[in-house]
Amino acid sequence: MFVDHPRAAGESYVAHARVASRFGLSLIGAGAACLIHALVPGLFRSTGSSTVERLCEEMAARRRAG
Repeated sequence: MFVDHPRAAGESYVAHARVASRFGLSLIGAGAACLIHALVPGLFRSTGSSTVERLCEEMAARRRAG
């Protein structure tokens, strides 16, 4: 349960936890920016979408490398 997926991704448990945590924190930040943007449209106009695009590109590159 704890090591099958990291191994399949070519990572140790700790390495996978670091990457997944960084992705999760980035998404939480992007979500907060989107909520602020909903209230004040002039703020964080592209933060959510640019974060999702960056993470998508990084995940695709990791899949190609792995």
